[in-house]
Amino acid sequence: MKTILITVAGGIVLSAFSVRAATVEIDPARSRIQVDAKATGHAFTGNLQKFTVKAEGDATTAKPTKLELSWDFNDLKTGDEKRDVEMIKWLGGGKPKGTFSFDKSWDEKSDGGSAQGSLTMNGASKTLGFHYTVKHEGGWVTIDGKAGMDYQNFKLPLIRSMAVMTVDPQLMVRFHLVGKVK
Repeated sequence: MKTILITVAGGIVLSAFSVRAATVEIDPARSRIQVDAKATGHAFTGNLQKFTVKAEGDATTAKPTKLELSWDFNDLKTGDEKRDVEMIKWLGGGKPKGTFSFDKSWDEKSDGGSAQGSLTMNGASKTLGFHYTVKHEGGWVTIDGKAGMDYQNFKLPLIRSMAVMTVDPQLMVRFHLVGKVK
């Protein structure tokens, strides 16, 4: 869940970076990365409370050259402490990490485009593609988007509890990133 969110955020940050300037400094108080999950009889959303973004680009051409996002899954909160503890166990315990690295973008316009990158979690890397939108207001940029993913593609087992409750392996990661263009 967390991984998807970060992946989307990375593409958005990178897009804003390529359209406007050499760097984008993300404002964590105004930004959010969320993962939507469906389970038997209910749905829930995980909110990634902390993440790190590193973006670099060519100031002359304003094209992105590097974008990396990283996070600790312990910072993904679902509003249910017991579920959060079980999620960390499911991910192998300890301090499981996730990363997203930008690979490329295309169909770029001033209001958005498409991006692709590598999402890594649980020791597995997969390529994810997604669409995003960009809004510019003064020196600020807002990037929104979403990407679907299947957690089983990352060597993670289907989540079942009491042989009845199952968490659908199809997750939706949504991102809303607000940053100052530098």
